[in-house]
Amino acid sequence: MTATLDIELVRTFHAVARLGKFSAAAEQLHKSPAAVSVHIQRLEAVAGGRLLNRDNQAVSLTALGKRLLSSTTELLCTHDRVLADLHGTHLAGRITLGVPDEYAVHVIRDILPVFAAAWPNVVLELKTAPSFTLREQVLRCKLQAAVIAQPKGQLNAEAQFLVSTKPVWVGPVNATLASTDPLPLAVHAAQCPYREAMMASLRHNGRKTRVVLESPSNQAIKACVEAGLAVSLIDRSGLQRPCRSSMIYPR
Repeated sequence: MTATLDIELVRTFHAVARLGKFSAAAEQLHKSPAAVSVHIQRLEAVAGGRLLNRDNQAVSLTALGKRLLSSTTELLCTHDRVLADLHGTHLAGRITLGVPDEYAVHVIRDILPVFAAAWPNVVLELKTAPSFTLREQVLRCKLQAAVIAQPKGQLNAEAQFLVSTKPVWVGPVNATLASTDPLPLAVHAAQCPYREAMMASLRHNGRKTRVVLESPSNQAIKACVEAGLAVSLIDRSGLQRPCRSSMIYPR
């Protein structure tokens, strides 16, 4: 008899691969750890080999597991998309979505109305926080999904690419700070990919810097720049007057 893939077994496997622990996957899927283990065993029987390496600390993917994870990611997405198309108006519940504050306005203005029209019985709750915080909350099952910014090339198997951002240097309209030494900066919170990219570029070019403002708030960063106190790196889509875009060539 031809073997078939049970979608629930695949979903369990993806949860274990993403979270790295049977207990965490069980909590997210609302199953017992024993049930998760049985699901993995059944999927391994279909796959014809071990999918996971287990130890006391965490689990990791075998070569076969990596192949299966890669080849079934789109399968899960397609399955869920088909169900949404078939039963979208009948779905009911609550989804908690994390969004960095610089994109919250766009989500509220352009996405929420469309979502509400497509799924009127589903409540979409937004939470804003820095990308690294949102990523951790998803891994800890505190959020069901999140939109995050991260460096190119770090997309994992469970993530869906949305769009490339275009970070640009910005400075105040009526001040020239590019030649100031040390260079005054308005920076996002630690672990922010924009901050890491900015500091790496300046270190590479040997620029001395001083931090005028450190904040998780994109609005606070912009206000500091607009006040003529510092330069920063932001997404071009968020660039507004009276800020100007200007490439800084560190000395």
